[in-house]
Amino acid sequence: MPGTTRVEIRTLKVGRYVALEDSAYKILSMSKSKPGKHGSAKARLELEDIFTGQKRSHVGTVTDTINVPIIEKGSAIITHMQGSEIHAMDNKTYENLILPQTSEFNLEPGGEIQWMEAMGRFRITRDH
Repeated sequence: MPGTTRVEIRTLKVGRYVALEDSAYKILSMSKSKPGKHGSAKARLELEDIFTGQKRSHVGTVTDTINVPIIEKGSAIITHMQGSEIHAMDNKTYENLILPQTSEFNLEPGGEIQWMEAMGRFRITRDH
């Protein structure tokens, strides 16, 4: 899967991110069970999609490997809005970004926003 790395489930912690089926998820909770008579220790992850907010769970052995998305974060200035898109200029690289419109923030041209990118998808995380 492009834009990801692989790690063992035992190394994950609450608040980190995992990638399942072309979507990135934040780990809300994690529980581990002891190894049984005929099997290995299991881990149960409660996850929330960082783009849609949909919740799901994932169960696997602690030695299984799982994809972890490479997440980039930054800040930008909104240049203009066009339909359901927000056009912004990144504060570090000065490149133009096209972000999806969100209703949870009161956004205006000239305002500053925080954004995050994972697996080729963008999301506005905060306005100033």
